[in-house]
Amino acid sequence: MSDSSNSPYIHTAVADSFQSLVLDNSRRGPVLVNFWSPEAGSCLQHYPQLGKLIQQYDGRVLLVNIDADKEVGVCKDYSVNDFPTLKLFRNERVVETLKGEQSEEVLINMLTPYISRQSDITLADAVQLFTEGKTIEAYEMIATAIVEDPVNYRLPLTLCKLLKHEQRFAEAIKLIDSLPEGIRDNHEIDQIYDLISFYVEADLEGDVDALISHVENHPDDLRALRQLAIQYVVMEEYEKALQQLVAIMEIDPTYKENYPQKAMLKIFNILGSEHELIEQYRPNLNHYIH
Repeated sequence: MSDSSNSPYIHTAVADSFQSLVLDNSRRGPVLVNFWSPEAGSCLQHYPQLGKLIQQYDGRVLLVNIDADKEVGVCKDYSVNDFPTLKLFRNERVVETLKGEQSEEVLINMLTPYISRQSDITLADAVQLFTEGKTIEAYEMIATAIVEDPVNYRLPLTLCKLLKHEQRFAEAIKLIDSLPEGIRDNHEIDQIYDLISFYVEADLEGDVDALISHVENHPDDLRALRQLAIQYVVMEEYEKALQQLVAIMEIDPTYKENYPQKAMLKIFNILGSEHELIEQYRPNLNHYIH
């Protein structure tokens, strides 16, 4: 496999360099990780096409190769058992996964939504305006960019984040509901939708300590358990949120049309498919899924 000695955009990672090469770089742009094995002939067959495609993007996406035979721990961490497996990382999370040898068309279709575009420059300018307190101008700039470049999911995603920052949750939900199917189905859009749906239900002015005390004294109060789970999501204390949902399931798994199961699935989506809490709490979900 080619590495950084042949291209500044192609690297080989080991466990010790995974953080810097993959996770850190994914905060700046998309990183495609190629899990390969010398024992799988298809890995070597599809690599020349993969390397050529990465070169064409001229640094807008990085390719990181991982030898699965040597880096068993990394493969286990990301549940990789088939080779080749491609995982696309953005902001330290897996956003796309492909297994097996892929055509150039499939690879391009996967990468395109995550590659920087001209409208991203406009987006950066709009965010700067927002930080300067020029919110109306920022929103107008992003709205215009969405019309001009409707396939760039980062435009509505950022707009939703700004609306969330201003606690304009209903507007953010409405915006996502109005997006065309191809953009609405984007994983990051779907994640923020689920996250904001908790904010819509949350009592942001409520006394969380008093709520915790109430639940301790009234562990069968399903309404309080539900509200505490929501508050924990808003506080990004996801394990505590999951614990409250499990408590609801154990008392009444059909509460509010299976609310705890639906909420748990939302939290799983927010966390990302590779998060350790999913493996820990999925058995609880499966037990009460019906």
